Amino acid sequence: MREVTMSSPAKWRKSSFSGNGEDNHCVELLPVDGKIKLRESDTPADILTTTPGRLRTFIRAVKAGALDHLGR
Repeated sequence: MREVTMSSPAKWRKSSFSGNGEDNHCVELLPVDGKIKLRESDTPADILTTTPGRLRTFIRAVKAGALDHLGR
């Protein structure tokens, strides 16, 4: 007979800069099986999945302003 264990619910993480109020929406991250899941806190059913390397590349591009032209 196999023992069945209950896993703990997923713990989404958000930046401490977001605050704790109900109107403080932000991007939340969840590491799962070597991948990173991302969601917007005000639309939690919409989830994107990526790898740590691709997320790191994206964050570096945003910080460097390489995507600023997309917002115009």
